[in-house]
Amino acid sequence: MEQKKFSLNRNQIKYILIAAMLIDHIAWGFVRYGQPGYFSMHFIGRLTGPCMAYFLAEGYLHTSDFKKYARRLGIFALLSWPAFVWFEYGALPLSLRDGYVATPKGAFGCFLSHSRKTLLFYPRFGVIYTLFLALLALYLFDRIDLPPLLREGGIVGLGCLSLFGDWAVYDLLFALCFHRFRKEPKKMWLLYVILSFCSFSYNGFTQKGLFQLGMLLVPVLLFFYDQKPGSRHPFHKWFFYFFYPLHLLLLGWIRWRM
Repeated sequence: MEQKKFSLNRNQIKYILIAAMLIDHIAWGFVRYGQPGYFSMHFIGRLTGPCMAYFLAEGYLHTSDFKKYARRLGIFALLSWPAFVWFEYGALPLSLRDGYVATPKGAFGCFLSHSRKTLLFYPRFGVIYTLFLALLALYLFDRIDLPPLLREGGIVGLGCLSLFGDWAVYDLLFALCFHRFRKEPKKMWLLYVILSFCSFSYNGFTQKGLFQLGMLLVPVLLFFYDQKPGSRHPFHKWFFYFFYPLHLLLLGWIRWRM
């Protein structure tokens, strides 16, 4: 096989994804619908979720300790929860607000009222939560010793739980797609494109729908992936885990204090 003249290792691609995610979150926080840059910034941001699902499937395949991997994702899913809610709503996951009862912003905002106090609860989680559920789905998918109803029902249940996370359902489906067809790239990318168009169709022919087509950049970027990890220095391993909640806290502070 002819070696590519230009290639990227895993670390290099992950830093590209971090930059794309930052651009996307800046757009969510500071660029209004229809303003210049809204479409292009979100279009670039569509790279991150699917590629993270790809590397999750790869990590699942090569990990020497599944429980440790799952525990790490679970811990950071919880740690990033307050940061994600703060960025999205300008509040903590559980907040007490004065005044009359009002439904908080966001489809998953809940409220409990006592007299003139409103207790707001936001069961919304970031993408690490969805990736954690996707990892469990991959584990169930490979448990051929379990009854099919238990395996399939468990995966569907995890998909339902992912509705409370960023990249809901799709990151779980992407991870399953990348894992199941990892040895059949033509089928893998065909299914990926179908899933991408499903997301596009769901959002309709609007700017919000059109920027979902940025997910089609994923196979282009991963075409240059040389299947090498790059430097194994611990910094590269932990940078994303810490960068995710910290950048949400910073952007949230700027967003709600401006």
